[in-house]
Amino acid sequence: MDELIYEIRDGVGFITLNRPQARNAMTFPMYARLKEIAETVGDDPLVKVLVITGAGEKAFAAGTDISQFREFRTPEDALAYEERIDAVLVALEMCPKPTIAAISGACTGGGGAIAGVCDMRIAAANMRFGFPIAKTLGNCLSMANYGRLAALLGPAKVLDLVYTARLVEAEEAKAIGLVSEVLPDHAALQARAEALARQVAANAPLTMRATKEALRRLRVAARQVDGDDLVTMCFTSNDFRNGVQNFLAKKPAEWTGT
Repeated sequence: MDELIYEIRDGVGFITLNRPQARNAMTFPMYARLKEIAETVGDDPLVKVLVITGAGEKAFAAGTDISQFREFRTPEDALAYEERIDAVLVALEMCPKPTIAAISGACTGGGGAIAGVCDMRIAAANMRFGFPIAKTLGNCLSMANYGRLAALLGPAKVLDLVYTARLVEAEEAKAIGLVSEVLPDHAALQARAEALARQVAANAPLTMRATKEALRRLRVAARQVDGDDLVTMCFTSNDFRNGVQNFLAKKPAEWTGT
């Protein structure tokens, strides 16, 4: 079964993250395929808008598949991982076509990062969004992702979400501007995502392209700060190593600060 499905229907490209048995947790091949689509769709005259969603009702994407962190040991492992993920997010940010995230269920970690760089987000009533890493793995976000989230939600809300490890539910997400609409269920969400995509597709493409690029440049200008030392501190720690093992074993985390 394809872990990521891409199809084009009447001018709209639909990307489905397709690992429902794992709450659509992202594997490295899924990230690579998403990046490839984002980088090539700009030259495809058949696609005017991209919609990204998750298979099933339980999750948009519940982060990166944690099993892929088992072999992390060195600063190079941590930085290579963040570089890989950032390349995917940059590709989505630079994609000249409008992007819409249609979110059901869990949208956490890497899934939250993907949804966060889409141009528009709509949600089903069961949406839960956040970065509960202070409760699960004990790692941190990259400087680029802190910058993206701060631009999207504001610094105070980023601190709230990371410090408490809580997940924002749909109505709060709408209230803080994270999503523009909340639909009652998964079926209604999918129908609305397609209708919204077709509404956007009918508008002037250069206007949308210029607006998207202008906002991207503003975000980039605000996050030109190095944070590699923070990433390596967390990803090479005993806490992270033990956090991964405990997460996979479904045991509670035990933090030492080392």
